[in-house]
Amino acid sequence: MARRKKIYEGKAKILYEGPEPGTIVQYFKDDATAFNAEKKDVIDGKGVLNNRLSEFFMTGLNTIGVPTHFIRRLNMREQLVRACEIVPLEVIVRNFAAGTMSKRLGIDEGTQLPRPIVEYCYKDDSLGDPLVTEEHIAAFGWASQQDMDDILSLALRVNDYLSGLMYGVGIRLVDFKIEVGRVYDGDFQRLVVADEISPDSCRLWDIESGQKLDKDVFRRDLGSLTDAYSEVARRLGVMPKMTTVAKPTLIN
Repeated sequence: MARRKKIYEGKAKILYEGPEPGTIVQYFKDDATAFNAEKKDVIDGKGVLNNRLSEFFMTGLNTIGVPTHFIRRLNMREQLVRACEIVPLEVIVRNFAAGTMSKRLGIDEGTQLPRPIVEYCYKDDSLGDPLVTEEHIAAFGWASQQDMDDILSLALRVNDYLSGLMYGVGIRLVDFKIEVGRVYDGDFQRLVVADEISPDSCRLWDIESGQKLDKDVFRRDLGSLTDAYSEVARRLGVMPKMTTVAKPTLIN
């Protein structure tokens, strides 16, 4: 099949025109970046794993009534999604202190927070995706108050789903980030979870050992990123329980 028109290329994905109006083909690259793309590498098989894992999470959210842009996986690296207008915010949910929160507030990594904390960052790579408040969001018109209520509700529902899912396979969901998009059915607008949910966008620690199973493995040079992501996929049943191959072997 001929390659369709490229719409956008980001650090981890490429978006192409979909086969039908209102759809987009999302292609997962093997590129890994950290520290606002100051650190870069190509990790063989990473895109395949993230495509399959994001399909797994998005399908689960759709099943429990949390709307997403995901339609179906097309092949090992591509999935079909609904076109949507992305709200220019990264929505971060934190259950334990880690990363920038630990640095900003002087809280030891791994400290359990008294309740899930939702933060917002303005999506702009040139600015380093700065942390913003709901006052900024309202003042600059990035989202309405109703939007923010809906975004908060979506984020917390995703947190409940992912936390329970991960706990069941011995993984602690430390934090994660999502993007939210607007889709339109005539004059009616609704918000959906967009982009991806994968170990690229979550902090995942083994409950017993504290081993990191997310992109911090790459950020902090802690070993093989593919091995870490493959372990998450294996525990969730996305990969066979017994596999010793170097490259990921995924269940269709």
